[in-house]
Amino acid sequence: MMNNTTILAIESSCDETAAAVVKNNNGIISIESNVIASQADIHAQYGGVIPEIAARNHSTNIIPVIKQALTEANVSHENINTLAVTQGPGLMAALHVGVETAKALAYAWEKPIIPINHMEGHIYSSLASEKKIDFPILALLVSGGHTQLVLMRKHGEYDIIGETMDDAVGEAFDKVAKMLNLPYPGGPSIETTAQSGNAEAIDFPRPMLDSTDFNFSFSGLKTAVLYYIKDNPSYNKNDVAASFQAAAIDVLIKKTKKAIKKHSPHIVIVGGGVAANSLLRKNLHNLAKEQKIELRVPREKTSADNAAMIGIAAMFKKPTKKSFIANPNLSLK
Repeated sequence: MMNNTTILAIESSCDETAAAVVKNNNGIISIESNVIASQADIHAQYGGVIPEIAARNHSTNIIPVIKQALTEANVSHENINTLAVTQGPGLMAALHVGVETAKALAYAWEKPIIPINHMEGHIYSSLASEKKIDFPILALLVSGGHTQLVLMRKHGEYDIIGETMDDAVGEAFDKVAKMLNLPYPGGPSIETTAQSGNAEAIDFPRPMLDSTDFNFSFSGLKTAVLYYIKDNPSYNKNDVAASFQAAAIDVLIKKTKKAIKKHSPHIVIVGGGVAANSLLRKNLHNLAKEQKIELRVPREKTSADNAAMIGIAAMFKKPTKKSFIANPNLSLK
C-alpha cells in the first residue's frame, strides 16, 4: 500500500462522471472528496444508458467535476502525487473520455498515473479500512454489467470462480423495472416498490440454483416475470417487485454460500451498485453470521459507480510506465 499519498481519481465507465481525492496517511485511507455528475435523469427517458449521449455528457462534465473535487478536498494539483483512472470495463466512448483526460493531466502536471479495473474498484471500496486484510477473500460483485464471484488470494490476484451466463443481476433489475413501468435505474425502484409487496406472492424461478458450479443466470427469471405480467393483466406491482427481488437475491446468497463452503475464505465482501440493496445486505449479514465469517460492505456512498473507489484501489498498486488505452472488455484475470 502506498503511504502518505494523495491521489486524484477519475471514473467515467458508464453514465456517471466522477472525480475524487483520496489520501493515505500512514495506512489510514480517507476520502477527501467524491464528486459525481449523474446522467440518470437524462437516460431515464430511454430506459437505459445510450453510449453516445453518455460520452458527450462526460466530455462536458469532466473538467468541472475534477475542479470541484480538488476544491472540496482543499488541494491543488501540486498536492496530488498520482492520478488514477478507470481503464475498463465499461462503455468504450465513455471510458475514452476519462482515460484521455487523466493522461493529459498526468502529462501537464508531470505526475504518474495508475489505470484501474472498474470491478477492482468495487472490491477495494469494501476492503479499505484500518482492519487487517486476511486472504483468501471471496468477493460477490453485483452491478448493472457484472455478476461475479471472485476469489482473491492476495492483492491484485483474482480468480473468477463464477459469473453470469447472460444478464447481470443489475441489468435484470433494470429490465424488470421497465416491465413494471418503474423509473430508471431499476435497482432503487424495485427495492422501494417491493417494500409494500409480498415476497412470497409469486414463486418465480431461481435459475441455476442447483448447478454444481458457481455461475448465475438471470435471463430466465426476467422472462418469467414478463410472462407473469402478460398472463395476469391485473397483477399487483408491489408483489411482482417483491417476489422478483426475493428470487434474484436468493440465488446470489445461495451461490455465495456454496462458494464459502468450498473455498473457506477469511473475508466475504460485496461490491457494485446492487450492493446497496438492503435485502441483499441483510441476507449477507445473516449468512456471514451463520458461517462465522467476516463480512465487509462498501464504504458509505461507494456502492454505486464513483471515483473514490478507483482512488482506493490505486493505493494498492504502483504507477505504470507502460502506455495504456481504454479497454471496454478489461478482465480481472
